[in-house]
Parts: sequence; C-alpha cells; structure tokens
Amino acid sequence: MTAYDVSFCEAIEAAGIDVVLVGDSLGNVILGCDSTVHVTLEDMARHGAAVARAALRCHVIIDLPFMSYEISEAEAIRSAGFLVRAGASSVKLEGAAHASRIAAIAAAGIPVVGHIGVLPQTADLHEGFRRRGNRAELLADARAVAAAGAFAVVLEMVDRDVAGEITRELAIPTIGIGSGPHCDAQILVLNDLLGLSRTPPPFVHPYADLKTIATNALRSYADDVRSGGFAQDALAGHPDAARAGVSAPQ
Repeated sequence: MTAYDVSFCEAIEAAGIDVVLVGDSLGNVILGCDSTVHVTLEDMARHGAAVARAALRCHVIIDLPFMSYEISEAEAIRSAGFLVRAGASSVKLEGAAHASRIAAIAAAGIPVVGHIGVLPQTADLHEGFRRRGNRAELLADARAVAAAGAFAVVLEMVDRDVAGEITRELAIPTIGIGSGPHCDAQILVLNDLLGLSRTPPPFVHPYADLKTIATNALRSYADDVRSGGFAQDALAGHPDAARAGVSAPQ
C-alpha cells in the first residue's frame, strides 16, 4: 500500500500490511499536481521520512522521482543514498531502459525495485496510460530488470495473462497494480482505495468512502461553531480542562 504520512502508515501497520511504498503518486493525490514529473527528490525524502518514522515493521520503498536517476549512474546512486538516509529500506525506479541504473544502485548496496508496463513518469511520451499487452517487449523488460539486480518488480497495467507469465518465469516477486490476480503481490494507491481520490483508475475498487465521511464530519463541526453549539460546556467539564486553560462560560 502507498502512504505519504505518519497517520496512514500507522493504520497500514496495524492492518498487518507488509510493505509500504512512498510513491511519487504523492504529486497527484497529496500535492495536487497533474503529473508525477513535478515531484522532487526533496519531496520524496520529506514524505518518506515521515512514513519511515511510523514504520516499525513494514518494509519501506521510496520512489526515485523523475530526473533523479536518468542523468548518470553516479547521480542515481547519490539520489538513492539520499532516500536511504531519509528512511528507505529500498528504492524504486521506472523502466527497463534504466537497467544500468538498477545495477549501479544495487552494486552500491541499496536494494532496488524495478517497474515495467505503464510508467507514469514518461507515459505521455509513449502510449499514455493504456494497458500494455506486448508480450515479447514486456517479457524482455522483466528479464532485463531482474538481470540488473532488482529484488522485485512492479507490473503496472500489464495484460493479466502476460503478467502471469512474467510471474511464473521470474525468480523475483512481481507486484501488480491493475495487472490481474496472477502477480505475487498487489499494490494500490492509498487514496484510491479509501475513496479520497477525485479520479481513481478504472481497476480500483474503493474499500471505503472516506471523503464523504470526512466532509460530513467537517460540516457538522462547522454547523456547531456557526450555531454556537460547539461543545465548550462539555470541554469545560473535562478532567484536562484546567490544564488546557479552559474555564466554564460565565
């Protein structure tokens, strides 16, 4: 599951989920950007550090954002190291075209997760966010990522049968997002799962409608304040009221 802050990471841990991805999807669902390309390495480190502080048991993957690894192997290693210092257990980067970066980061002692299929950072340069079904190309990409030293690979919006074939062939685990049931593991964007996203992808089945719950709670609070019914009397009678400096209305 993705997470971007302490509170939701605590909930993920309590739910018994094994791995947290601090994804560059934070650009879309947290920062209000129209693309992940606006997310910086500093953004990832800040949110990654928050999640890592709450992750007592979970493995924490942090995404390497756009243009933090493409320039050179040395730059890729520096960026990965920056995220490890922020709290990453491992890092993730997109595309088999960057297999040499995976190899360099892994050789530096930092575990790496690969990512094939739809690549959000560069999707607009290729086929957009349409499902990928080119069997030969996807198998070649998966093999290249595994051969470079990735310990797992995300398959995003890959044809389910091709995803199953990749999963059977590779020795490393596959993590599916919109790629069917045959992957070794699954991941979703937290805000999509909880019903907080404005436009969740079509493969997501929300497990809750937290946006409606939060809106109703906030509306009730605002109504209480505007009507003068906000619970000052109840607060004044609370055992901690004196310490908080709250006195009963005169």
